[in-house]
Amino acid sequence: MDQGFHFIRPLWLLLLPLGPLLLWWWRRRNDPLQRWKGMIAPHLLAHLVVGDSERWRPRPIHLLCAALMLGSIACAGPTWELESPPFAEDRAPMMVALDLSPAMNAMDVSPTRLERAKQKVRDLMALRVGGRTGLIVYTNTAHMVLPPTDDAALMEMFLSALSTDLLPGKGMNAGAALALADRLLDAESDPGTIVFFTSGFDDAQIPAFLTHHQHSRQQVLMLAVGTTEGGALRAANGSIQTGPDGAPIIAKLDDNALQRLSSQAHVPLASITSGNQDMQWVQREAVHHLQLVNDKTTQHWKEYGYYLSYPLVLLALFWFRRGWVVRWVFVFGCLGLGAVPSPAAAADWHVADWFFTPDQQGRWYYEHRDFGRASEHFQNPYWKGWALYQHGRYDEAQKIFETLPGADARFMSGNSYARQFEYQEAIDDYNEALRMRHPFPAAEANLRLMKQLMKQREQVPPEDEDDDSKPDKIKEDKEGKKGKATTQVEAKRPAQLPANVWMRNLDVSPAEFLRTKFSIENSPLPPATPAPASASSVP
Repeated sequence: MDQGFHFIRPLWLLLLPLGPLLLWWWRRRNDPLQRWKGMIAPHLLAHLVVGDSERWRPRPIHLLCAALMLGSIACAGPTWELESPPFAEDRAPMMVALDLSPAMNAMDVSPTRLERAKQKVRDLMALRVGGRTGLIVYTNTAHMVLPPTDDAALMEMFLSALSTDLLPGKGMNAGAALALADRLLDAESDPGTIVFFTSGFDDAQIPAFLTHHQHSRQQVLMLAVGTTEGGALRAANGSIQTGPDGAPIIAKLDDNALQRLSSQAHVPLASITSGNQDMQWVQREAVHHLQLVNDKTTQHWKEYGYYLSYPLVLLALFWFRRGWVVRWVFVFGCLGLGAVPSPAAAADWHVADWFFTPDQQGRWYYEHRDFGRASEHFQNPYWKGWALYQHGRYDEAQKIFETLPGADARFMSGNSYARQFEYQEAIDDYNEALRMRHPFPAAEANLRLMKQLMKQREQVPPEDEDDDSKPDKIKEDKEGKKGKATTQVEAKRPAQLPANVWMRNLDVSPAEFLRTKFSIENSPLPPATPAPASASSVP
């Protein structure tokens, strides 16, 4: 982006005239003619002075003046181009809206449109290391799979479980997905981007997108998945779907509808590519949108003054000429001795501490996913809690988050409790977060999930009061295959289902978890009833 040549710190240019002035003063002080000007006539002085015909050669004062002038220009920061602000990729939140309509099973892109779109989301997550990305799926209804998160492993677990049979309804209600994504991104501190992966569009949704473009701070990008020639639809068992006449059902990309959306609602439209250029375009658009919406004072100009360090180094080489170094050796020697650490502090001496604060070092380790080292360096309590949470030290993270103010801290405290299977404490923290900030879609979603897990605990029947010496339970073969009785040894169980068993089941079958979640969200919710006091107590 061309913004014209200027200086970032122009006050440093005040040192620029100092170089010529210093050279003029030195020449005047060392000019032998100056000593006789008051005694000998000027027209005779040039002929009477001898011994000043020495050939000109560079002296230390010349290099000093040149270095002073170049240094003042370098410190002033010449620039003419904007650069991306630090960690802009991390701060640009994003929601991915994935179409799960049957047309996404078309095989005009290998292996199917849906599988190609899922791979593109993986590529996008790889580009956005440290960035917060959420996931929404939709047909005639829209559902959140994940709120914005930087956990690529969690995204992969749920992304792999997606299929077109998770949502029973058929349709392309992109407006519902847009509204849901907008609510989730409104909870973020920075403006975000909503990326749609779809093979078609319903023109009835165009007004919703136009209204969003006029009033929302979030931008929308549309990625077309498929070809206009189309491809056969693949069934769940891998076979080709056929029509009544036995011919394969062909699904074509509805390019005309997407073009109408792009022109009428001002939505940038692109097609997925075989390479990574499409996801790089999405990431550039997300960062660019963040720069445009944020205050211009947060923009950073690209420094070009560093290039002047090369001629400064060349000038420094002349200081090693014979007779030049001797007069400066004592100055550099004193500076060098002062920079050496004392023996008592040598053990804790690190070169990185010269240039980076502990929080900056912690951020470097965090970006490289070394969360243990990051938690050791962070001094900012919120970042320290995040690093501990990502490292799996949920108890330590919870203790930090509970001391911090704000809805985000309460939300992360609830997440830490949930990871430790302390659901009632997590519910309390989510309610407190919702009291501080409403709406808070991520907290609302986690609160619903915690209540579902609490119900699962309550539905487990209590164990009999006997101990392990009780005879084994006898179960009969009711199907009458052989009429044999079988015995099953049942170990003594706690009164409630262990939470790790439930969570383990979720990890084994995330597809079933999503299917159940979507079914619950599509069905009308029964009136809430207060939980028994004993259910919330943990021995």
